[in-house]
Amino acid sequence: MAEGIVPRRPTAVVIGASATGLLAAAALADFADVTVVERDRLPDGPEPRRGVPQARHAHLVWSGGVKALDDLLPGLTGEIVAHGGRLAHIMGDMVSRAPNEVWFRRFTSTHHRNLVCSRDLLDSVLRGRVLADERITLRQETTALRLEGDATAVTGVRIRAGAATDAYAGDDAGERTLRADLVVDASGRGSRAPRWLTELGGPSITEREVNAGVAYATRLYRAPEAARNIDFPLVNVQANPAKAPGRGGIILPIEGNRWIVTLAGTRGGEPSDDPGAFVDFALNLDDPVIGELVKGLEPLGEIVTTRATANRRRYYERVKHWPDGFLVLGDAVAGYNPVYGHGLTVAAQCALAVRDTLGATGLGQPGLARRLQRAAARPVAAAWDLAVGQDALYPGATDTRPNGVERLLARFVDKAVETGARNPRALAALLDVMSLERPATRLFSPDMLIPMLIGPRRPHLQGSPLTDAERKTAVP
Repeated sequence: MAEGIVPRRPTAVVIGASATGLLAAAALADFADVTVVERDRLPDGPEPRRGVPQARHAHLVWSGGVKALDDLLPGLTGEIVAHGGRLAHIMGDMVSRAPNEVWFRRFTSTHHRNLVCSRDLLDSVLRGRVLADERITLRQETTALRLEGDATAVTGVRIRAGAATDAYAGDDAGERTLRADLVVDASGRGSRAPRWLTELGGPSITEREVNAGVAYATRLYRAPEAARNIDFPLVNVQANPAKAPGRGGIILPIEGNRWIVTLAGTRGGEPSDDPGAFVDFALNLDDPVIGELVKGLEPLGEIVTTRATANRRRYYERVKHWPDGFLVLGDAVAGYNPVYGHGLTVAAQCALAVRDTLGATGLGQPGLARRLQRAAARPVAAAWDLAVGQDALYPGATDTRPNGVERLLARFVDKAVETGARNPRALAALLDVMSLERPATRLFSPDMLIPMLIGPRRPHLQGSPLTDAERKTAVP
């Protein structure tokens, strides 16, 4: 290399300033100058944004995601906690009834800590941390129109600055091409990557949907005065797939002395946005504990509903001839029923997989994009299997009913839940899998199988394990 010539630093474009997009940008920044293209104007603080309609509902980050977040951005979860978030011990700080209507004992012997806060707070802290990196540039109110390149290699993305639009025919005023060594689509469930790829002459993408028909209704409440000085537990009543319709709900204590209350129901049992019916719906769950805790509380704002809860996956990793220079992440690959709370954890783990793969190779290697896509598919597959294993059991959820092996596995998982509900070693194994820290084979370890087969067999709880003191703080 001639003296004085500085080698060109690789470039990357990330489509979407979602949590997935920001985490991907953080993962890429050590290897490239990154431009994040975002359709909306981002808020300055912990406020709702139009591009994340699901943000009003209850969110959490499983311990597998907490570890990935802090690996990518050391100290990030501590910063969120400093702003009012919480690392809740699962199950010590949680009152939870499983889908098979078994209440979990509140064991405190496991290491699992889940991050609990509003999605607005999490996104705000994440934006501030990632966008402070001088290697990352944000282009707000800018629409990604199409990919540039061909079926063998993506070389950039065509963009338009100004008002967001899906159209890209006709007048090209305001359009330009951002050249990049890697383009990452993190644009969410509405991703147009399948169409973009076929426009370049690439292959069609295999997709699968499992839709339990779940609808969500969420309302914020002011926390009871007496509950503000204690770490009030999360309260979760999960729907039972064996019953149609399935109904459930969760109370999530968050920053600002507020409770997020999200109710859910499958086809024929959906909650509504009627303020007069919200508490009644909670009281008529199989266990009325959520309704009993929130009746009489002061609501903050209106009820927010959504029906966009289908599990939908695109199998990009199966494409034999994947174009260099292109990667799809997050909900653009797979979106899950929010009841399982895995979306943010998968986003963090996928970004970590990207960083680790690039650390071994660097950008610009032939076939790298395909390796990245396959690396990201591993946490996607783990979360997908957990979600569809339950949701496929609901009537009308899928055209392809579970086969014999899948039904056998579902029964085994139910048995694992029953065992974990009353044995701390088995619970630790179950949470290792649910938190996406360990593969599903962990359920076949001695920690699970010995208690499952030979005990000791403590009786199942007959009701929610709220303590008397906790119940009194919320229900005078």
